[in-house]
Amino acid sequence: MAIERWDPFREAVSLRDAMSALLQESFIRPNGLLNQDGAAVGLPLDVSETEDEFVVKASVPGVKPEDVQITVKGDMLLIRGESRSEEQKQGEHWHLRERRSGSFQRSLSLGTAVDADKAEASYEHGVLTLRLPKAEESRPRQIKIGGPARDANGRG
Repeated sequence: MAIERWDPFREAVSLRDAMSALLQESFIRPNGLLNQDGAAVGLPLDVSETEDEFVVKASVPGVKPEDVQITVKGDMLLIRGESRSEEQKQGEHWHLRERRSGSFQRSLSLGTAVDADKAEASYEHGVLTLRLPKAEESRPRQIKIGGPARDANGRG
């Protein structure tokens, strides 16, 4: 084993490398938003819950309602769709083209089964709103306390 002289700067990160890493981790990447785990999110959602239902809001600006498919099975929600880009016209030259186009998809587990037959969807100003009532068997029930337990003959 060779003895090496200790150099305190060998393990130091250059300012350029540190700034590069900071900038890469601080901004939204071109392929989309990132969730808390650092995974790409193709469709940003807001999900709230009451005792009776889930309310899901999805940002889908520029997407026609007929280009969105919503599927619910048990407690799983799947939203998929496609946004189309404008056709380039003869004699038209783009200077900047940043609005995304193409297909998107997002699925999530709500943790509680929902009643898909009673679900409602609305679309206004680029926001898709889903109202997903919880399945009857998964709703909380209140149990009332009665008198003392009695047998089949009514004796306590």
